[in-house]
Amino acid sequence: MEDESEITIVLADDHAMVREGLRSMLNAPRLKVIGEASNGDEAVQKILALKPLVALLDIRMPTLDGIQALEAIKTAKSSARVIMLTTYRSTNYLLRSLSAGAAGFVLKDTSRDELLAAIYAVAAGASMVDSQFLQGVLRNLEEESNNEGMPSESVEELTAREMDILRLMVEGLTNQAIATVLGLSAGTVKGYAHTILQKLGTTDRTQAAVKAIRLGLVK
Repeated sequence: MEDESEITIVLADDHAMVREGLRSMLNAPRLKVIGEASNGDEAVQKILALKPLVALLDIRMPTLDGIQALEAIKTAKSSARVIMLTTYRSTNYLLRSLSAGAAGFVLKDTSRDELLAAIYAVAAGASMVDSQFLQGVLRNLEEESNNEGMPSESVEELTAREMDILRLMVEGLTNQAIATVLGLSAGTVKGYAHTILQKLGTTDRTQAAVKAIRLGLVK
């Protein structure tokens, strides 16, 4: 009988040595690599056929790049949780990946422990973006917002309490930590967070943080 906690994975990278290195790094409890792909088209086919829980996609691949492959996977209603892998510290890549539905964004020079943590977190339904890179992106977005003014895009107005929680979400606090700071229950904060994501038109906290900064809602 298959272990219900097993995390099945498909790897997609156009370099065989990179795939071999990743496969070696993923020799860890609960993780099982069930397929590999060397280009974007093959990645989409393997993910739709094998139905992994997690997919690791290189951003720069032939036929379809990783973001195009991600878009195709999401269009096909795949439930795979996708982590984008790249060597490029590109704000554009991060924002495009998050907009397309990526659950994670990890730089290839990350440590094995950080990569494993990202996979376990994403498999559990969380989002995971390289923290130092994300903070740099948020700072850049804040500077752009300050220099260019508020973008024309609008969202449903947030209440004062929702704004308090959004600011703490952008700082990276968990629901429990936010609850402690504001004197609320974790369940109440979870409810607020769900409403905030809906109002911002985002699906996870990372997307919400990026959009809040980009729109000038939070500094």
